[in-house]
Formats: sequence, C-alpha cells, structure tokens
Amino acid sequence: MRIAIYSRGVESKQLKDINLLISALEARGAEPVFFTDFFNTFYSAINLNNKYSTFSSADDIDPTIDCLISLGGDGTMLDTVTLVRDSGIPVLGINYGRLGFLANIGKEEMNQALEALINRQYVLDKRTLLHLDANVPLFGECPYALNEFSVHKKDVSPMIKIHTYLNGEFLNTFWADGIIVATPTGSTGYSLSCNGPVVFPESGSFVITPIAPHNLNIRPIIVSDNTIVSFELEGRTDGFICTLDSRRETIEKEIQLAVKKESFGINLIRLNENNFLQTLRNKLNWGFDKRN
Repeated sequence: MRIAIYSRGVESKQLKDINLLISALEARGAEPVFFTDFFNTFYSAINLNNKYSTFSSADDIDPTIDCLISLGGDGTMLDTVTLVRDSGIPVLGINYGRLGFLANIGKEEMNQALEALINRQYVLDKRTLLHLDANVPLFGECPYALNEFSVHKKDVSPMIKIHTYLNGEFLNTFWADGIIVATPTGSTGYSLSCNGPVVFPESGSFVITPIAPHNLNIRPIIVSDNTIVSFELEGRTDGFICTLDSRRETIEKEIQLAVKKESFGINLIRLNENNFLQTLRNKLNWGFDKRN
C-alpha cells in the first residue's frame, strides 16, 4: 500500500510524531510518499533509514496511491481537495491543529487509525463539493471547494449589495459585508460563525449565509444542492474578495458569479466508531457542564 502524506509544515515538537508515523507505516508494510515541501522541513531533523518518494502537485499523484493522509487542522484538510481532485483517492485527517471537524482523528489515535487503514476497516464519507462558474477565469484548474464559497467587501470599505438568484429567479438583494454559500461539510465552518445552521453531511443542500447583514430580519436559508445560486455585485469600491475555502482572488464588480454542485465529490475516511453526531458533541461541547 502506498500512502501519500501531506502537511503545511511541522513544528519541532512534532518531529517525534512524524518519526512514529513513518515507523508505524513501515512496520505495517506501507510505503509513505511525502509532499515535497513538507518533506524538506523535517528530513534532516530526524533519522531516516530509507529513501522516500515525494510529490509536488496533483499531477504527481498517480493511481498507485491508495490513500492520502493529512497532518494538521481543517485548513490542511481543505488543501488536499486540490491534490486528490476527481481521482477518488480517500483522505484521512489526523488532527495536529485545534478544533478539527474534518481532521477529527487525534494524534493519540494514530496507531488505531493506521491499523484500520491498512486492513481497510473504515467507512468512506462521500462529501459534496461546490463549483464556481464566472465570466472570467478564476482559481485555475480548481474552481471548487469542500467547505464554502464566499464573496466579501475589501478591508474597511462600506457594505456591498449582493443581488442573489436561485436558478435564475430573483431571491433577494443582501446589503451586507458579504455572503457565504456553504456545503453541509462547510456548515460547521465560516457559515456557523455567522449564525448559519449545522447541516448533516448527507442532507443534499447548500446554506446561504449573509455576513453581517444590514437588515436584522435577514437570516441564513437552506436550498437544495441541485440549485444554481448566482450573484451580481454592487459597491462603492471597484474590487471585492472571492474565496473558495482558504483560497482567495480579487475580483471586479462587473463580474458574474454562479455556484452549483460539483460533478464529483471527495471521500473522507472515518473510523467505524466515529460519526457526525459524536464529532458535534465533542467539538462543540454539547452536553458538557463547564460550570465546575
């Protein structure tokens, strides 16, 4: 089994964990294949007994890769979407970050997770992606996102007007700092912090959440993920910020934007005993009395 390993970087206190991961994979007969920039941050700091293959982009990930392991937080997991693309290669997230809704396997569970991975005793969570269309090229070969699309005003400029349409039919003009269209996976991210609802991964929906709306009667709404959500922008400045997950581009106000369900999804590896409800309780501290 060949397992690709991706991370944004490594801190000195994590070198021991990296060494343990490599040893655990090799003890189980798996071949690790490292993201080049990540490998360069630690290869001279720990004792390596073998030579290892590396990859630098999605083009280097071939069908011989059985799985990709993400080491980090949810932001690191979001990066992997642009690496596996439509290959169907499943992604396992080991949480080296903070909250960890996506990368919800703790470092202390690493051996258990690797054992399940090698023996293929896991569940594949198929997650929806959203696709961005625009009348100018945006985001290169990866105009899609796992968590959300958003459009914002720039810096401290005044609020903007966002004319919003569902399948071509006018919905509303939002006077706000911006707007988010989140997948069910992204409903626990940026949208949640803007008072959006938590949506179950299999719900087949998008969440449209305004950011700091001027009218207090404006609330997030949920639509079917078969809906095409399109936007026209107005504002006192010429430019706006458009994002897909953690990637961003500056756009002009004349641009036309439309969001729809991507034609492919991504497979996230879940250990059998973990599920979405358990993740919600653990990460949001539901049912815990913190007064004592």
